[in-house]
Amino acid sequence: MKKEIGRRGEEMAAQYLKESGYQILCRNFRSRNGEIDIICNRAGAVIFVEVKTRTNTHFGFPEEAVTWTKKGHIRKVALEYLAAFPHPYRELRFDVIGILVEDGVPRINHLEGAF
Repeated sequence: MKKEIGRRGEEMAAQYLKESGYQILCRNFRSRNGEIDIICNRAGAVIFVEVKTRTNTHFGFPEEAVTWTKKGHIRKVALEYLAAFPHPYRELRFDVIGILVEDGVPRINHLEGAF
């Protein structure tokens, strides 16, 4: 159930990014240090996106689940991605997309430059 909610959240986030003018470069890039949910490009920036989805706020909002440890893993994986797939870029950015689905209605909160 939890994996299904996460997968649906990543689908919603990818659709939201496409509709907002982002080009998806890669999804679920994995390395020995972890995973990045979505890697995209917009206006010369390479953006690494962590997606968190929840169905309630009993344990806080989805965005609050991105801990310092998780941020460190994402940074390491981003370096590995850039080494494997060099891109010309003007900017690197780390975003978080929190999706809260209550009563079947998703609310997307996109934090650009979250860390």
